[in-house]
Amino acid sequence: MHIKKLVAAADHGGIELKDELVERLRDAGYEVEDLGTHSSDSVDYPDYAKLAGQSILEGKADCGILVCGTGIGISIAANKIDGIYCAKLNNPIEGKMAAAHNHANMVALGGRITDPETAWESVKAWLETEPEGDRHNRRVDKIKDLEGKR
Repeated sequence: MHIKKLVAAADHGGIELKDELVERLRDAGYEVEDLGTHSSDSVDYPDYAKLAGQSILEGKADCGILVCGTGIGISIAANKIDGIYCAKLNNPIEGKMAAAHNHANMVALGGRITDPETAWESVKAWLETEPEGDRHNRRVDKIKDLEGKR
């Protein structure tokens, strides 16, 4: 993937991990727009999934990272947005496969269940892996068919 700009967003359960990942991404040379949240006040994760998804669909970012307490709720919300393919990552192998096989343009992590090093290695694996074609294109196209996009 030729990533130029990422978007990052989290709810209150993912703010610390999101902030850590944003800092590491910027240190690695990525441009990252941090959509928040920026406090520990309770907020609703679907709102942040929507903000990040819209940013990608509008071409303001190439891909995105989402974080909530477990990564589950925010990934479900993101996957309701046509054109967003969000993979919930638990480890670097899943990060690699999310890019190579699933062509995910967004990933989600659990701020309360994923340590920063595992999260970083998972995100790096996703960002550094090129999407594979052939049978994987066929499968991703079938997902698009489910959305009515083809």
